[in-house]
Amino acid sequence: MAGHPGQENTLKLIKGDFYWAGMNQFIKEYVSSCQKCSRTKNIHHKMFGLLKPLQISPVPWNSLSMDFMTQFLMSNRFDSILVVVERFSKMAIFIQIYGKITALDLAQIFMNNVFSKNGLPASIVSDRESLFVSSFWTQLFQQLKISRDLSIDFHAETDGQTEGVNYILKQSLQMYVSYHKDDWHTWLPLAEFSFNNVENTSTKQSPFFTIDGGKPIFDSIHILQDSPSGKLSTKLQSVQ
Repeated sequence: MAGHPGQENTLKLIKGDFYWAGMNQFIKEYVSSCQKCSRTKNIHHKMFGLLKPLQISPVPWNSLSMDFMTQFLMSNRFDSILVVVERFSKMAIFIQIYGKITALDLAQIFMNNVFSKNGLPASIVSDRESLFVSSFWTQLFQQLKISRDLSIDFHAETDGQTEGVNYILKQSLQMYVSYHKDDWHTWLPLAEFSFNNVENTSTKQSPFFTIDGGKPIFDSIHILQDSPSGKLSTKLQSVQ
């Protein structure tokens, strides 16, 4: 359920509901023995060089970054993913899309999946050329019948945190997809949930907690309240 988040985050997820003697060592050994993690995860480190952090508004959904993950194998007509990250809470939205979309297509997708739930941001970061981003906003404003005079701050550059999200998403999908890798779109909602439910290293809390002030329910925990023998294995399975 949590997308194989690694030893540290698995421990944090389980600590919220359970405790037993030797828990840390047990979870460390359990996660280390995960065959899927061994096959799909690489050891990685922070990128070298100096980074110039972008200003982030302290208001949720006021500052977003958008990026495209492309060249996936076709999965029910989809071959790309639009990744939208709310830069204050680090909450992510993963949207399956068709390869080459126009600014008009992107405006409709944004309106259906982002604006309808969270309104317009004050700034957006994207590695797409500024002309494409400007055309996207023009199309969106036309559909919403909003004056183009509204000030939007554009940053036509790569946002490092979005690249990090892309890396995590790719690993998560590798855990779930079939051998032929042609069903990844069916696992995208689960990958989004698991990403937003894991503590972020920057905010020290999960995106869900930052936005909602709490954590979503794992059904298996509540179902097995009266079954001590089944608690541990089911909880570990749900976390993995």
